[in-house]
Amino acid sequence: MKKEKTSLAFGFASWAALLLGMAGFLVGLWRAEMLLSEKGYYFTILLYGLFSAVAVQKSVRDRIDGIPVSDIFYGISWASIVISIVLLAIGLINAEILPSEKGFYAFGFILALFGAISVQKNTRDNADIENKRETQNSES
Repeated sequence: MKKEKTSLAFGFASWAALLLGMAGFLVGLWRAEMLLSEKGYYFTILLYGLFSAVAVQKSVRDRIDGIPVSDIFYGISWASIVISIVLLAIGLINAEILPSEKGFYAFGFILALFGAISVQKNTRDNADIENKRETQNSES
């Protein structure tokens, strides 16, 4: 079965999810009436979560493709994404903000993580297809 490049619509939707999730989260932080240290805490969790989501996607995909991934890296990747979600939950539970704001941050965070995983998957899929085409062209 021939693998096609990711559709333009799915690529756009993935980038939209990533950017809208991040933008919503960051605008919420910018406008929030909380200490600068609290804003830094949530910002750091967003970055940590995005990084760990990409690391999980990459390590899972590498294992599927038969590329060696150490058990330590694989475990740390999964632990990191769980830790980032738990840290966000702990911060939101203890935050003195409205429940609607807590939900806004939680959904913005999850949307950004989903977008990061989708963008990474699309990038990897398209790179694999491009590499296969180049290999076929060089063999011809």
